[in-house]
Amino acid sequence: MSGPATEKPSRPLPPLTEGVHKRRLGLVALVATFGGLLFGYDTGVINGALEPMSAELGLKADTQGLVTSSLLVGAAIGAVSIGKLSDAWGRRKTIIMLAVLFFLGTAVCVFAPEIVVLLIGRFLLGMAVGGASTVVPVFLAELAPYEIRGSLSGRNEMMIVVGQLAAFVVNAILGNTLGHMDHIWRIMLAICALPAICLFFGMLRMPESPRWLINQGRHDEALAVLKTIRSEERAIAEIEDVQQVNELEKKENETGLKSVLKNKWLLRILLVGIALAVFQQLTGINSIMYYGSIVLEQSGFALNAALVANIAPGVIAVIGAFIALWMMEKINRRTTVITGYTLVTLFHVLIGIASFAVPADSAARPYIILILVVCFVGSMQTFLNVATWVLLSEIFPLHMRAVGMGFSVFCMWIANALVSYFFPVALEAVGLTGSFFGFAVINAIAILVMFKFLPETRGRTLESVEEDVTTGAIFAVGRKK
Repeated sequence: MSGPATEKPSRPLPPLTEGVHKRRLGLVALVATFGGLLFGYDTGVINGALEPMSAELGLKADTQGLVTSSLLVGAAIGAVSIGKLSDAWGRRKTIIMLAVLFFLGTAVCVFAPEIVVLLIGRFLLGMAVGGASTVVPVFLAELAPYEIRGSLSGRNEMMIVVGQLAAFVVNAILGNTLGHMDHIWRIMLAICALPAICLFFGMLRMPESPRWLINQGRHDEALAVLKTIRSEERAIAEIEDVQQVNELEKKENETGLKSVLKNKWLLRILLVGIALAVFQQLTGINSIMYYGSIVLEQSGFALNAALVANIAPGVIAVIGAFIALWMMEKINRRTTVITGYTLVTLFHVLIGIASFAVPADSAARPYIILILVVCFVGSMQTFLNVATWVLLSEIFPLHMRAVGMGFSVFCMWIANALVSYFFPVALEAVGLTGSFFGFAVINAIAILVMFKFLPETRGRTLESVEEDVTTGAIFAVGRKK
């Protein structure tokens, strides 16, 4: 890299206006976030399906972890490979391909005769989940005006938790009404085919990312797309700014991983992205989202009661997501994230203390732990989940966005897979107390890392963020806000 881009956008952008274009933008976001809904359902459905699946297929603690983590390994590979593919194919075509992959993976799981075929189906679903976790947030961020980018991009995380809640509700209904059936877990998994079909046909009518089109030199198409989701005056001004920064970056930057490794500021923003992604998983949130029923059984609930009680964390996650979307344009990203890790650490400690101090035969024990779990999930969803995905979608310059997002999310899914694989083993070895005290220590470290290194991006265009990342100015600004 020969030097940083130093030119600034020539003028302030015209303000956002109401109209058909705003409704069109909302529709595009709704359709694209069906990818997030699928992400949520496929990761959440295992929570209730695992026990009947284990009974039918003879799964033990280690093979339960394998079935759960096989999706996550697939997601790690999908995040890197499909994220990069979207640079060549475009965001829209890639999301359509992901819808097909979601449907195919669901079909393989539903008709799996034994564990090996089931693992193949879970891996295919993981590829789709990983691809969606990378491509959909980038697609939304590249479509969104900077004034509402946080709340628009954050809708994907909201749909993820809606999908997880849907999985919990479906599991509870089917488990309590048809739990006597031998293949009930197959019905739980099969429902995922419906949103996959909606995503496929919906994306056929959606536009391509205008920023991706500009990067491909298709400026007229980009302007035509932007005019459908902005006022004409705003669309023209925004296209000029994107073109200006894109041309400067093409002149002064190599693309891909090589350019990142040669520039200390790009390498630093990549490490920040990796830290955001990995620490989000090390909160242990998916120990609840994947094994919540088992955790609640260990707390003292009966099996069917645990399935119903497990809906409570799903409900609070959705409520938290709505609050998080409201906060995105009102509170700085750094403040939100640091607050989140502080609260999560506190509730980890309290869960550990309650598990240790409240007698196992106490009638109050399961409800105390359930309340603390709900508080943990609520804190996570309100302050961390949405903010993490929004930050990952906006901190990387365009020329390294696929690489940065893909590699960060790859690391996220590897961390997710490791936590998911080892959590049942840890639960068996050290119980709830040891498991959640361990999470508390890790997240105390996360507070320090985010305080020292996390930059601020709220209220800025992607092009402005890109320029300051390239020069390193964003890291100084992050501490002052």
